[in-house]
Amino acid sequence: MEYVSAVPVPQPRAEAAAAPDAPGSRRTLAAGLLLGAAGATVVLLASGRTWAEGTAPVGGGALPLSADGQDVTGLPAALAIVGLAALVAVFAVRGNSRRLVAGLLALSGLGAALSAFLGASDSAALDEKAAQTSGDTATTITALSHTAWPYVTAAGGLLILLAGLLALRYGNRWPTMSGRYERDGTPRPRKAPRPLDPDRPEDLWKALDRGEDPTREA
Repeated sequence: MEYVSAVPVPQPRAEAAAAPDAPGSRRTLAAGLLLGAAGATVVLLASGRTWAEGTAPVGGGALPLSADGQDVTGLPAALAIVGLAALVAVFAVRGNSRRLVAGLLALSGLGAALSAFLGASDSAALDEKAAQTSGDTATTITALSHTAWPYVTAAGGLLILLAGLLALRYGNRWPTMSGRYERDGTPRPRKAPRPLDPDRPEDLWKALDRGEDPTREA
């Protein structure tokens, strides 16, 4: 008489195709890190450069004035720092939390790019400097000109945005920072506890803390 085993045959897991160590996952991970870090660096550096120049009429003459990105708007630099924090946090969370952080990363880049683009033609910062220099609140800047640095800042914001979009699309395949997992996502094997040494008082105390009887032989 033949018997049919009731033990189910294990099936291959569907998630195996999306393993964290797949070559495609490593490429998107490297691209996301590179884009995010490069974009934040570009934004922070370019926002400190001169964005606008002009002259202010003072005492019958003209005083040259300039305004950097921080004078025009501090939003791109602030959002670049938020983006860097989100880029690191992507690897500390998983699931829905990872998608939320990836969304924050993308929004940080979008906000940095838009604020830099809008500040490219701004004259309010130089008008304020002209009024302070002349002592007349009605004084405005003349011979106004703008540099290309606002657009460089906006390009850096777009790089952060791309990093966020990559994290939204492929972040579920990226590894998570955790001491319980190896790089391939499998649990680390636990080391066997060291045999109890009755001649070491610290071993006896540790056994008592665990609720074990150190006098009982294994």
